Amino acid sequence: MKRITAYIPDAITCCNLLAGCVASIFALQDNFEVAAAAIIVAAVCDFLDGLAARVLDAYSPLGKELDSLSDLVSFGLAPALMMYALLAHFLLLPYGGYEYVAYVALLIPVAGALRLARFNVDDRQKTSFIGLPIPANALFWIGIAFAGTQNWHPLILPALIVVVSYLMVSPLPMFSLKVTTLSWRENKLRYLLIAASVGLLVWLGLVGLSAAIAVYVLLSLVALLEK
Repeated sequence: MKRITAYIPDAITCCNLLAGCVASIFALQDNFEVAAAAIIVAAVCDFLDGLAARVLDAYSPLGKELDSLSDLVSFGLAPALMMYALLAHFLLLPYGGYEYVAYVALLIPVAGALRLARFNVDDRQKTSFIGLPIPANALFWIGIAFAGTQNWHPLILPALIVVVSYLMVSPLPMFSLKVTTLSWRENKLRYLLIAASVGLLVWLGLVGLSAAIAVYVLLSLVALLEK
């Protein structure tokens, strides 16, 4: 019989999933504040379930699959519904008959599912990533939801959706934030990203999340060019 502590990581993962469901409901109600807060709660749970699994030595194949399914809802479907609502209920309203363009937001969970499936079977991603991680994708869209997009041309958002969805399934190597040593030389990109993210969040608020993810992509490109 499994010890009771072995169930703690899976329970935290289920909280991630529940938060993603809440975010999806509120996204369709155009309540982006609550939807964004729920996605952030899901991100915290996503961090804590892995931490709990390591501390308690409670890894399991079930937990791995549950984590991916929860991430798809919280970081794929929920932000996609935010972008769908933003397009359909705001940006496309003055352009009658073009509501179908909002369905481009469904590229986000499709690309997210491919990203997660590849991560689960790719042994090369133990210490780094290939393609944009799906939680980073979700944080990007939270920032966009609060970026004052009401003044944007309606095609800018669909174009961003296509680009970010491609980044999730792209072969672009992206560094992990896991730190094994405090050495500046080995963690230069990580330290730069952390400093830039803090500055952008202080300056721009939640919109800084989108800018921080853009910096993450740019730094990963710099790292690739330096090799």
